[in-house]
Amino acid sequence: MNERLETERLLLRKPERTDIPALVTGLGDWDVAKNLGRVPFPYSDADAHEFFDRLEARSPDQFDLTFGITVKVDGSYIGGCGVHLRENGEFELGYWIGKPQWGRGYATEAARAVVQAAFAEPRIGTITAGYYFDNPPSGHVLVKLGFVPCGEEMRECRARGHAVRCHAMLLTRQAFQLKHAA
Repeated sequence: MNERLETERLLLRKPERTDIPALVTGLGDWDVAKNLGRVPFPYSDADAHEFFDRLEARSPDQFDLTFGITVKVDGSYIGGCGVHLRENGEFELGYWIGKPQWGRGYATEAARAVVQAAFAEPRIGTITAGYYFDNPPSGHVLVKLGFVPCGEEMRECRARGHAVRCHAMLLTRQAFQLKHAA
C-alpha cells in the first residue's frame, strides 16, 4: 500500500507518534469529535497512544489505508483520512479535519486521493461512508466524490455517548472513475 499520497496542497502520510500533540488538539475539539464514530471526548494523549498501538498491531497483510493529512506549505498536521475494512466486510471511508482548517476544501482533496488509492486495490469495488444528520458539510464532501445515499441508520458516536442518526452513502469504482475522469 502507498505510504504517501500527494495532492495539490496536501501531503498524506503515515501518522507518526510525533503527531500526538496535533491529534490531541484536533480531536480534542468537541465540534470535531462529535462527528466521528470511534473518537472519545475529551481526547487525550492516552487515546492517541492507543490509536498508534492499534495501528502498529495490525498484521502486514491486513488491508489498511490510514493517513495523516499535512499542509505542504508549512507541514502542519490538520487531520486524518483512511479507508478501512469493517467487521461486516465493507470498505469504509473516514476522515476528519481540525476546526481551524474547515471550509478550505481539504477534506474533499484528501478523501479524493485516498479513495483513488483504495480503488487501485483490485478487490475494492465499492466504498461506504456515513455522516450524521447534523453534519451536512460532511455529506457535501461525499457527494463531491460521487457517493450516493443508500439509506440511513443509527450509528454509535463514542464522543456523544449514544447512537446518532446517520446517512449511509455508497461509492462504486465506476462512479468514481466517471466523475473524476480527466
